[in-house]
Amino acid sequence: MASDLIFVARLVGLAVFGPDGERIGRVRDLVATLRVDASPPRVLGVVIEMVTRRRIFVPMLRVAGIDRSAVTLATGSVSLRGFVERPNETLLVGQLLDAPVRLIETGAENVVVDAAIEQTRSRDWIVSRLAVRARRHGLSRRGQVQVVPWRAVTGLTLSDRQGTAGLLSVFETMRPADVAAALAELPEKRRFEVVDSLDDERLADVFEELAESDQRVLLRHLQDERAADVLEAMSPDDAADLLHELPTGESDALLALMEPQESEPVRRLMSYAPRTAGGLMTPEPIILRPDATVAEALARIRNPDIPPALASMVFVCRSPSLTPTGRYLGCAHAQRLLREAPFELVAGVVDTDLPRLSPEASLGEVTRYFAAYNLVAGPVVDTEDHLLGAVSVDDVLDHLLPVDWRDRLTDPEEGTDEPERIVVEQEIAEPDDAGRSSTAGRNSEVGDA
Repeated sequence: MASDLIFVARLVGLAVFGPDGERIGRVRDLVATLRVDASPPRVLGVVIEMVTRRRIFVPMLRVAGIDRSAVTLATGSVSLRGFVERPNETLLVGQLLDAPVRLIETGAENVVVDAAIEQTRSRDWIVSRLAVRARRHGLSRRGQVQVVPWRAVTGLTLSDRQGTAGLLSVFETMRPADVAAALAELPEKRRFEVVDSLDDERLADVFEELAESDQRVLLRHLQDERAADVLEAMSPDDAADLLHELPTGESDALLALMEPQESEPVRRLMSYAPRTAGGLMTPEPIILRPDATVAEALARIRNPDIPPALASMVFVCRSPSLTPTGRYLGCAHAQRLLREAPFELVAGVVDTDLPRLSPEASLGEVTRYFAAYNLVAGPVVDTEDHLLGAVSVDDVLDHLLPVDWRDRLTDPEEGTDEPERIVVEQEIAEPDDAGRSSTAGRNSEVGDA
């Protein structure tokens, strides 16, 4: 609602007080995180200039209230480290104001003269609207200021304001799923530039989080040799799912380019129907011999490269302990391992009663299995008691959710419904030069001083 909007230019110079009324400094700017898509950016915090002229960053979580006369913090304990800006951030006053934009509806060139923030139902602050004015040409009169939704303009996304190198530096700090969602929003040319610049391991992590249609497009963009390298770096079950979507000739050619030890588990997974336990499983769960100690089991679980679901249990097999050759004895749950002495053998804590999944079990059977036994991973065992692999709950969810569920990760946040365009008759307050100037940016860690 318009009455809840706070225009950031009017905040510059306002006094900042702690919860006990002590004065901390003055507002100099607000920091927001840029996005690759057109969604409104989230406001991260406030840049405050202290009486010593030092500029510090205070997260929005520590802001108790904002009104026309002052900003009040919820705590008087703040980090005194100097403000340092990150690659995916922008200063709303120092960098966003005066930025050129184009109205999507009319194509008219405009300039940002102010930005409005508001709080969503989730208590986050977002930049929901912009005050813009048509660009002046020659001696023409200044145009009327109008307030438009953030989504009504182009030119302010991360890809608009950052080159490929800048995008890569931002993506380094993001989770693979978030990089995949951002990558899908980029123009094709920029997307290919980013993909070409990522190393194989990082690209493999991102590929695993992409929608199948995006996977196919990007895989065909890569040279065959590099595509095979990326498939080798992916989890075998994810690589098998991707190759299942390609024509037989293409998948066979890529499998032939992969190293034999990398392609063999992928070929094995592709021999099962996609929506069965065999097609869903990973052939690389945590497997231990019965004479392994609890300490060894816990050390394997702590491996940060093991997904959390697979780290919820270890599977105990007689030698040889690689799938699918070892005879399956049972599993040991992580919670049980944490309650045992480190020197105890895993053979003493094996759960032999947990039912097993057959590789032919349907997706519905696997789903009911997880619900019945309150598990996030389960063993897949053949008729001769060989452990073939393990199914994890994330693999099940991938196949239960709608095909386009990954695209919905970038849906607008709740509480950001856009109202009609507002025409503002009065002048928007212009910040002073000190407020408009760019500072060195926000520190990467914010802690109590």
